[in-house]
Amino acid sequence: MARVLVVEDNPANMTLATFLLQSAGHTVVTAANAEIGLMLARAEQPDLILMDIQLPGMDGLEATGLLKADAATRTIPVVALTALAMKGDEERIRAAGCDGYIAKPMRYKDFLATVAQHVALT
Repeated sequence: MARVLVVEDNPANMTLATFLLQSAGHTVVTAANAEIGLMLARAEQPDLILMDIQLPGMDGLEATGLLKADAATRTIPVVALTALAMKGDEERIRAAGCDGYIAKPMRYKDFLATVAQHVALT
């Protein structure tokens, strides 16, 4: 299965995402902020990055921009994992460089389907 980096500052959301991914057979690497996420993305070269958008310090959109600008990480799919679910948020997030979008609260079947879709492309 795939190696997935989850960048999430909320412990409950991190626990849920990790549980779902591991239950599906994926290996999970975690980061509680964007700076650690960027470092791990470069070092671990995951198959997929799940990026919270509302992170402390550097937000997920800025981190995604840096990942997409870096030759070492630009081909790794980044899927936003966010509570930003108002009209236009998905389009704004995709325009910022995210390859996909998962709204919180997560619906586990949709979550796993989106992960599977992006892992299949790698």
